[in-house]
Amino acid sequence: MQPGKYILTILFTISAVLANAQKNDTLSLQKCLDIAVKNNLQVKQTGLNMESDRINFQQSRENLLPSINGNASRQLSQGRGINPVTNTYVNQSLTSDNYGLAGSLVLFNGLALQNAIKQASLAYQAGKMDFQAAKDVVTLNVITNYLAVLDNQEVLAQSKSQLAVAKENVERSETLEKSGANKVASDLSDFRGALAGSQVAVVNSQNSLNAARLMLFQLMNIPYNPDAQFQPLNAQDLVGQYGVSPDQVYTTALQQLAAVKAATLRRESAEKGVKVQQGLLLPSLAINGGLSTNYSSAGQRSVFTDSTTNPTNAFINTPGGGRQTVYSTQANFASQKISYADQFKNNYGTYLSVGLSIPIFTKYVQRNNIAQAKINLQSYQNIEDNTKIQLRHDVEQAYYSMTASYAKYQALAAQVSAYTESFRISKIRFDAGVLTSVDFIISKNNLDAANLNLITARYDYFIYSKILDYYQGKLSL
Repeated sequence: MQPGKYILTILFTISAVLANAQKNDTLSLQKCLDIAVKNNLQVKQTGLNMESDRINFQQSRENLLPSINGNASRQLSQGRGINPVTNTYVNQSLTSDNYGLAGSLVLFNGLALQNAIKQASLAYQAGKMDFQAAKDVVTLNVITNYLAVLDNQEVLAQSKSQLAVAKENVERSETLEKSGANKVASDLSDFRGALAGSQVAVVNSQNSLNAARLMLFQLMNIPYNPDAQFQPLNAQDLVGQYGVSPDQVYTTALQQLAAVKAATLRRESAEKGVKVQQGLLLPSLAINGGLSTNYSSAGQRSVFTDSTTNPTNAFINTPGGGRQTVYSTQANFASQKISYADQFKNNYGTYLSVGLSIPIFTKYVQRNNIAQAKINLQSYQNIEDNTKIQLRHDVEQAYYSMTASYAKYQALAAQVSAYTESFRISKIRFDAGVLTSVDFIISKNNLDAANLNLITARYDYFIYSKILDYYQGKLSL
């Protein structure tokens, strides 16, 4: 490959890499939202809480299943003891094993298990709402801070534009000063002072932008990238009136806002908790069953070996007047240990029972548990009421702040229009030599301040609009 082509290839490669890096440094609002929701620790924690609620709900349903337990034990004894097989006393070293399997199923306990399932189900639903509410809060914060970044970017651009005009005025005044054409001796110093003021404004605007950018990166929980760029939003066309009243926003928020739903579900779950404790005051009915077997090293059985015929003391008279000895046959047995497998099989036993438990006096424990459950219910009721009250306050504040921002924007738009015309006339008069530099600078400062205020008012309106969207459960980009 020729050196020239080789160099061109390298340059194109570097350009592609730089272009791709610049593209990757550009953050859209949606990308910021995805990163923030993924990295936010509060969202992660509420997600873990939701998973815990799901497990509790699953366990509450599985509590309806029977419980089955197995047991096995080995006992070594020395001296006098009871043979578990024959239930007789023995005086020897003894090894015994016991095995059992027992099961129990609750048939009725005052519907406590059923109400516990409903309680856990409502708690799980509340956990899902808490998780959604945490994501909504992060989303709202990212949107408002993203808009704050764009706001400060526009303010910085406006400040730099003002700085450029101030520099032009100084350069023009310096040229006139050299030729002695300035109207008054203070023209140059006035313009230099205005230039310094514009430089301070740029520094302040840059600091505000850096602070807004840093806050956004902190919300996303990622390292700060000073070179990151942000995609602009259409924040030019204001819709004017929001279209709904504060009461309508509040009514919709009660039905749509995840935080309100979570508070209501927690209260409903606490209501079921009271019923659970009340149900435990009633009698409970359960069916129980099991099987068992055992082994003992003392377990023995008699085994037939042979038989013998022996004379007895009895006689019988014969017809001839004599006597004949009576003989008897005796079976002989020997003791033989019973094998482990045979004992395991032969000692097998089962049982089945139905039990009724009636709480008569339990030291008032259950009644106190009911009282605690009612206190817990009242606490969640207060939380729900406070959530709704605070929601109304926040909705009204956001609504009227948005209305004020829109009215301010309209007034500032008229002010910018008026000051633009005023500055145009002032420039003509200043160029014609009939206006002092002080009056010209005042006219320019009025226009600059109005432009900056207009930018801020426009973004304030958008931020409060997004807050109202959040309350209605319809956050949009």
